[in-house]
Amino acid sequence: MTRFPLTGRYSGLCVLLTLFWLSGQSLPVRAEKIYNPVPLILNKEINDTLTDKDIPTGEGGFARDYTVDLDKDDQVAIDLKSENFDGVLILLADDGSTVAENDDGPDGGTNALLFARITESGKYIIRVRAFGETGGGNFTLKLTRLRAVEGKN
Repeated sequence: MTRFPLTGRYSGLCVLLTLFWLSGQSLPVRAEKIYNPVPLILNKEINDTLTDKDIPTGEGGFARDYTVDLDKDDQVAIDLKSENFDGVLILLADDGSTVAENDDGPDGGTNALLFARITESGKYIIRVRAFGETGGGNFTLKLTRLRAVEGKN
């Protein structure tokens, strides 16, 4: 009967695995970041930063999501300003469908301004992303609920 002794490189690995198994400990596991959109308050401007730690878009860029509850027949203006990247705004319904999208503002620059009329009450997602692979950086975001101004008769 022929025996095959463990060679030097395999014996060290076997000893290590055996000791680890005998110790009853498990390998450390790194916790993954859970998707957690930031709640957005109406009529309050926020300052934030778009980074490579945010949601990958699949186009080389990244996106950051915010949630807001809106009512049927609300009319909203969403304003995104950044000196660091060409911004895109996307308004998503709770089911993930796109309600509206815009990457242009009235200033002709890289800011974005989006107007939308809400047809169904519920939770909505406002997605901020950079156009293409333009990166990220600091930005300001504001959601304003538009109201009719009543005139004097």
